[in-house]
Amino acid sequence: MLIDIGVNLTHPSFDKDRDAVIAAAEKAGVCPLIITGTSVEESRSAYDCAVGLAGRCFTTAGVHPHEAYDCGADAIPRLRELARFPQVVAIGECGLDYNRDYSPRPVQRKWFEKQVLLACELNMPLFLHERDAFDDFVAILEQNCPKTVKKVAHCFTAHEKELFKYLELGCYIGITGWVCDERRGAHLLPLLKYIPADRLMLETDSPFLTPRSLPCAHSRNTPSNLVHIAETVSTALGKTFAELSAETFRNSREFFGINRV
Repeated sequence: MLIDIGVNLTHPSFDKDRDAVIAAAEKAGVCPLIITGTSVEESRSAYDCAVGLAGRCFTTAGVHPHEAYDCGADAIPRLRELARFPQVVAIGECGLDYNRDYSPRPVQRKWFEKQVLLACELNMPLFLHERDAFDDFVAILEQNCPKTVKKVAHCFTAHEKELFKYLELGCYIGITGWVCDERRGAHLLPLLKYIPADRLMLETDSPFLTPRSLPCAHSRNTPSNLVHIAETVSTALGKTFAELSAETFRNSREFFGINRV
């Protein structure tokens, strides 16, 4: 069994076959799915999706840095209200993205810090996003988030310096199909050995980041492809698929508090 910790299941590309995608993932041994909330409205939609799929889907609630520009005074109260439901298992996706700067950087920092403080208040895990914003991202975590608050660096694609700092901060590491990309992700393979076995988790980031080593590399990514990612990671670590899947399943279940699965 595998848990996909990052699925953008409310994306419009899933509107016509969402149930079939979930069923196919289950058939492949990928269950449950953690649906990513990227704005207040999308977090509500993610919750609505998960609520009818007890035990099969859970969700995060948060505001992605790309969406920070649209936040109003009611954003944190609305996220706090969503977080009271058992289907909501983390705050995020939140963080900083200076690569595209869809939101002004001061606005990104403001709403990232507010969500970090919300997670601390509620003692909930953080589902984190960082791209080309490492120094500011780390500073906000160091100033506002004790190591006792669980956090995962979602879709880790960086290098040794960043990995070691995230581990120092107590972060879990989320690995996607980027690790299957021989052009951009080859540097990740030798880094995998530095990730403690009890802090590694796997995700597809569906419908994005379809593994390039699959024949369907240019089509929509789906949670079923997590099996291929797990095979790539297990081979790189010299572990059997069964060993890696058991470790990452246990890590994800305990991180998100879904031990009833």
